[in-house]
Amino acid sequence: NKDEKPLMLEIGAGKGKHALSFATQNPGKQLIAIERTRNKFEAFAKLATQQNVANLNAIHADAIAWIVHAIAPRSIAKIFILYPNPEQHNPNQQWLNMPFFEFLLSRLKVGGEVVLATNIEAYMDNAAQQASAVWCLPNIRHHVPIDSERTHFEVKYLARGETCWELTMRKPEGYKTRFDDWHASNLKDKK
Repeated sequence: NKDEKPLMLEIGAGKGKHALSFATQNPGKQLIAIERTRNKFEAFAKLATQQNVANLNAIHADAIAWIVHAIAPRSIAKIFILYPNPEQHNPNQQWLNMPFFEFLLSRLKVGGEVVLATNIEAYMDNAAQQASAVWCLPNIRHHVPIDSERTHFEVKYLARGETCWELTMRKPEGYKTRFDDWHASNLKDKK
């Protein structure tokens, strides 16, 4: 982020609908959009190349491993996690249930936000509860407007008449994690 634009992060960018739209509409912000699935990433990368959006970095990687090695503490202004796999049979894999969420919060600037969206009410109920009780984050939950078109999933769910929810969590002043000063260089120190 050489030009010092506010840095945004999208985890699970899919085919890039939100990433391309967000970056185009927000030229004063830099967006890193990560997608793990090869076929989705290839479709995303093709569109990103065609549209040549200067403030968008499309990354093909596992988000957890990539973030650990590439994102500095307190450097991200906003994190988007839009319609993640709900992992209903394995709740430990839901973002706010994972210990990694604490590491993710350490990468967020004070006042920065995490935006989670889902069409599964139980997922949202759990996320809101975890945000308050476990992570102690001020948060706001609301319905996604029926005309929203951020992702392909959102378009599909809203067209079917499903309710979609969004939870916005904010990192308050004085918030501390165990990883606030942890850098990937620490891995080398352990060898």
